[in-house]
Amino acid sequence: MITAKTAIAQLRALGDPVKAAEMHKYHKVDRPYLGIANPAIDEHVKAWRADVDLEQRLALAKGLWKGNTHEGRIAAAKLLTQARIRPDDAGAWALITAWVPEFDAWAIADHASIAGQKRLVADPSRLDEVEVWTTSDHMWTKRAALVMTLPWTKQNHPKPADTAIRDRVLGWAASYVTDHDWFIQKAIAWWLRELSKHDPDRVRNFLDAHRADMKPFAVKEAARKLPD
Repeated sequence: MITAKTAIAQLRALGDPVKAAEMHKYHKVDRPYLGIANPAIDEHVKAWRADVDLEQRLALAKGLWKGNTHEGRIAAAKLLTQARIRPDDAGAWALITAWVPEFDAWAIADHASIAGQKRLVADPSRLDEVEVWTTSDHMWTKRAALVMTLPWTKQNHPKPADTAIRDRVLGWAASYVTDHDWFIQKAIAWWLRELSKHDPDRVRNFLDAHRADMKPFAVKEAARKLPD
C-alpha cells in the first residue's frame, strides 16, 4: 500500500524549482509548491487508486492533504473525484467537508469542490449541510456552496427536483450579491453563466432583480453566454 510520504516523494521527484517559484507567485498562498503540471498528478493518482482499497484511499487522501503541498492537496482531491464510490461514499464526503474550512486558494478549492460535486449529485440531501456554509464568515466556504452545486446548472431537461435545487441555489446566490469580495462575485457570475446556457430565463430574472447590487464585472460575466 502506498503511503502519503511515498506519494509525496514520487511527486517531488518530478518537481521543477523554477516552475514551483512561478506557481507560488501566481497562487499567492504560502505553502510548498513542487512545480508539477496537472497531467503528471493525474497519472500518479490513477496508479495510486489502482493500488489501494477505499479505506486506504481515504487515508492516502487525508495524508496528502495534511502534508499541505499544493500538488499534494490537488492529488488528494483527485483521489476522491469519482461518480460512484462503493460500497459507501460517506467517508469521502466527510473528508471533503472537513477540508472546506481550510480552503485558502482557488485551485485547491476548485479541485476539492469538483470531488464534492460528485458526492452531492450522488446524494442531494447533502445540500442541507451545504446550505449552512452560505452564512459562513469564511469566504472560501461560502464560495464552495456555489462551486459544488454547479452540476445543477448543466441539465438540459432537469427533473422537478433538480429545478427546485436550481431555485434553492439561486436563493443562496441572491443572498451573496451584496458581498463584493471578488471571489464571491466571480462565483455568482460563474453559476449564472453556466446556467444561462440551459435556462436563460432564470438568469435574466435573477439579473433583473439583483444587478444593481452586483459588481459590474460580475453582471457582464453572468450575461456573457445569454442568447440574444
